[in-house]
Amino acid sequence: MIIDEEGSPTASAAAPLWQALAQEMRVARQLLEQLAGVLVTDERFVLDYIDQLQAFDLIAQHVDESAALLDRVAGGQSPGEAVGQVRLSVMQDRLRAALD
Repeated sequence: MIIDEEGSPTASAAAPLWQALAQEMRVARQLLEQLAGVLVTDERFVLDYIDQLQAFDLIAQHVDESAALLDRVAGGQSPGEAVGQVRLSVMQDRLRAALD
């Protein structure tokens, strides 16, 4: 483990954990997509809940972007630079605000 001048682990020491967390997020996305796939086979359900079903896609996009952000930071990219590559503008705005 790498320790900085203040005695705290550096970002590079946490990188494997961040990468593993990003992978877990991708697994969660796959599970969400599988569930959505089952639900859309029921025509009546789809007709009744089409607006809510669109939320599955938005959730999946957020999970993907979060996982990619973790991977970029784990790879050594600065948080500001990594947030700048988030493709969902609303999410990017919230993350930028968190960095300020």
